Amino acid sequence: MAAGGGSASDPLFPPRAFSPQGRACLALGSPDGRVRAWDTQSGRLRHEYVPSAHLSATCTCLAWATGRPTKEGPQRKKRKSEAAESVEECDLLAIGTTVGSILLYSIVKGELQSKLTGGHDSKVNCVRWHQDNGCLYSCSEDKHIVEWGSQTCKVKCKWKGDSGGVSCLCVSPDGKMLLSAGRTIKLWDLETKEVYRQFTGHSTAVSSLMFITERPSSESQPFDGITGLYFLSGAVHDRLLSVWQVRSERKEKSAVISFTLTEAPIYVDLAVSENKEEPVKLAVVCRDGQLHIFEYILNGHCKKTITSTSIVQIATSGKDDGSVPTPIPILAVAFCSDKQSLLLVYGNTLQPVIERVSLKTSEPHICLVRDIQKNLTLKMKTPILKVKTPVVKSETKVLVPGIPGHSASVKSGSSGTPVSEGKRKPGDKEISIEEQLGAMDIDSMKAVRRGGLPQTDSFAVLLVQGLESNDKNILNKVFNTRKEKLIKNTVARLPVYSIVPLLHELTTRLQGHPFSALLMVRWLKAVFVLHASYLSTLPDLVPQLGTLYQLMENRVKSLQKLSRLHGKLYLLITQISASETRQDVTDVNQTAKLVYEEESSDEESEDEMMERDSDDNWEEEEEREEQDVSADKEINGDSDPDPGEESEEEEE
Repeated sequence: MAAGGGSASDPLFPPRAFSPQGRACLALGSPDGRVRAWDTQSGRLRHEYVPSAHLSATCTCLAWATGRPTKEGPQRKKRKSEAAESVEECDLLAIGTTVGSILLYSIVKGELQSKLTGGHDSKVNCVRWHQDNGCLYSCSEDKHIVEWGSQTCKVKCKWKGDSGGVSCLCVSPDGKMLLSAGRTIKLWDLETKEVYRQFTGHSTAVSSLMFITERPSSESQPFDGITGLYFLSGAVHDRLLSVWQVRSERKEKSAVISFTLTEAPIYVDLAVSENKEEPVKLAVVCRDGQLHIFEYILNGHCKKTITSTSIVQIATSGKDDGSVPTPIPILAVAFCSDKQSLLLVYGNTLQPVIERVSLKTSEPHICLVRDIQKNLTLKMKTPILKVKTPVVKSETKVLVPGIPGHSASVKSGSSGTPVSEGKRKPGDKEISIEEQLGAMDIDSMKAVRRGGLPQTDSFAVLLVQGLESNDKNILNKVFNTRKEKLIKNTVARLPVYSIVPLLHELTTRLQGHPFSALLMVRWLKAVFVLHASYLSTLPDLVPQLGTLYQLMENRVKSLQKLSRLHGKLYLLITQISASETRQDVTDVNQTAKLVYEEESSDEESEDEMMERDSDDNWEEEEEREEQDVSADKEINGDSDPDPGEESEEEEE
């Protein structure tokens, strides 16, 4: 029973898994999406599967399933060796991908059997087969666990496994429970899809889960599948392997046993004991390339951490010239059927070495000396092309590339044949280098007038050199330009691998002096306009541009407040300047320096003045006399209210 390890994101430790039938085959995934199957006995490559979308949907996890021999029609009688091979090779390999699909590859047929889609919309972290009903279980970064039907290739059930991504799965030996690991380890009932128990104890993502079944010593004792059941868990950055006990009466949430390691585990295999008195053998490959072997009897809780009984590593032998031995990393390990010998896989993933060894676990440190002299050669088929020399007449002008460029023509030689012709006849004289240079007719003065030869200190070259060497002087020289056209041309000529370092440098400078933001924004605009298609293909675009996005968001939020403050300051400054200008102006003298008066105003006679005064006084005296007469009449009662009656009496 083995727990596959590795990840497609780590090229040193890709996904790997041994076939369940006698460990006859080893499957290894690679970062380019290819899956290779190696024969563990001969060490030869048996199958290599290259998916159609292997570059965009790389392999993330592997899982073998033991299949049944297919019923064939009436054919020729097979040999015994062929029949044995057909029984051993009836295995199906499930391949999880980064896009959420699962591929089922048939080792017997050597072709893709089916493709499972529609269950996950993110990277598949782990796939596990059910040993009885043939169902497939998968978990993903989309927080869900999916149960697939291997015959229908459709989703049977889908449920949420955790609040975050689910990293690992494991099916119980009786096939009734399922372990899932995300932020916590959960034990699920496969019939009801309900959580039976939860376990906490790892701070990072769990990379391996394995059940350890302890069966009773006598057949008369009942086995309920829970009381004597343990499981093992290991995390990505944790140097401990924790053993948990599944019990119905005592619900302990902490680990009962902890195995200490030198580095984080990448591959785990164990040999389960059938008797209670026999120890459980555990083989763990660590990230540093060493193998730790543990032998321990599961008998309940243990407070102390268990150290390995033996540490195995492989190294090359030192040569006669005094060179130091080089360690060889161990990639995977598996117990053989006798539970005494081991299958060691070491070297590199492209061409691994598979060896069966018998180790004495009584020795605490074992170093195996192996000399690997396998040279990996990459062969490239180059097409053979027929080169034909064009026939050029003497009157034809041949243009040569370069600056001043395509305006210079090649002069013909003395024999009438152009210098640029590839073949030379036996009777022709060889032309010297001076004559060839003179025939090119490159006028340096004309080149200077037309803009000059291409310089090595162009902005694109300088920017790439400054980013690679982190030279602030070169970067300051490039970033201080204000010409929009020059900035666009420089960014357009940048190689693809310099785009992300340029964004990091611009983000760092934006966080500095505020004045630099005026210059850096122009460069950012050019990068986003010209290289938006490349940036959209980056898988880690959000972490790459997270700091820049937060910086821009904070500045946009403070823009409204700054605009208001700018308006108030502008009003204050204008009022202060206006008051200062008023104070600077001197008071104007309003008194007239010269007064001019007309002569007619002074020559008015005194008689006219007297006459005007007398006329005014006479009018005033008449008004006063009329008022006095009316007042006397009212007092004496002589006032006649109706003047019409008086006139009638006089007529009578």
